[in-house]
Parts: sequence; C-alpha cells; structure tokens
Amino acid sequence: MGVWKRAMPPEQYAATHAGTLPSLLGIRFVEWGEDFARATMPVDERHIQPAGILHGGASVVLAETIGSTCGVLALEEGWTVVGLEVNANHLAPVHKGDVVEALCRPLQLGSSVQVWHIEIRRGDGRLSCVSRLTTVVRKLRAG
Repeated sequence: MGVWKRAMPPEQYAATHAGTLPSLLGIRFVEWGEDFARATMPVDERHIQPAGILHGGASVVLAETIGSTCGVLALEEGWTVVGLEVNANHLAPVHKGDVVEALCRPLQLGSSVQVWHIEIRRGDGRLSCVSRLTTVVRKLRAG
C-alpha cells in the first residue's frame, strides 16, 4: 500500500461525495499507486471561463480535492486533514471538450503537516497547471 494507510475505491469515493463540489464538477479518481493517485475532470460548460478555456479555480478545486483525499488516506483511521494553503501556476490553456488528469504525490508526510505536489495535464499530455497543497493533520472529534 506504499504511503497509504487506508483505501477508498473510486466507487466509494463517488458515493461518499455525491452532491459535493468535486462530484458536481465530475472529478473521478482513476488510479492509486504506491505513492501517487490520479484523478480526471472533464472540461465542459461547468468548468470554463468566458474565453472558453478552463477556469483556474476549477484547476484549484481538482488539485485540492486530490491532495486532500490523498492526505486523509495517508493517515490512520481517526485522523483527517484540513487545507492550510493551496497555490497553482496555470501554464497552458485547456479548451472546452478536453479532459484533464491530475497526478498527486507527497512531498512531506509529517505528523502535523503534509505537503502534496499536484500536476494537471491536458489530454495531449501538456502540463497545464502545477499546484502545491499544504494540509494540517487533525484528530477527528468524537460525536
């Protein structure tokens, strides 16, 4: 299982997050490796800005979604993460009708802070966005 302390099959993720922002944007987890995860997001009317290209905020939602999910799954049961900081550099436009793929890997898996590196690529493989997510590790509260 590599860096992962627990698993969440894509079907379970989809059911748990039905009706939430990632679900509404069509974000889907497609692969888990020893130290990485991949997720996809279509680029359609929900995701574009007036110029017809992917809105930068949609890329940030994808980055924070995959990073936060990875953060939780890298922890034992009873622990979670909360986003502290996310940044994104938008490097190439993505046009309506494309599908982007995010690849997420840990840079730091500390007991109180995690840092995740996310690369988002267009369908042709070109890097469209690079992002870093920093999360704080927290114990879940009972109740």
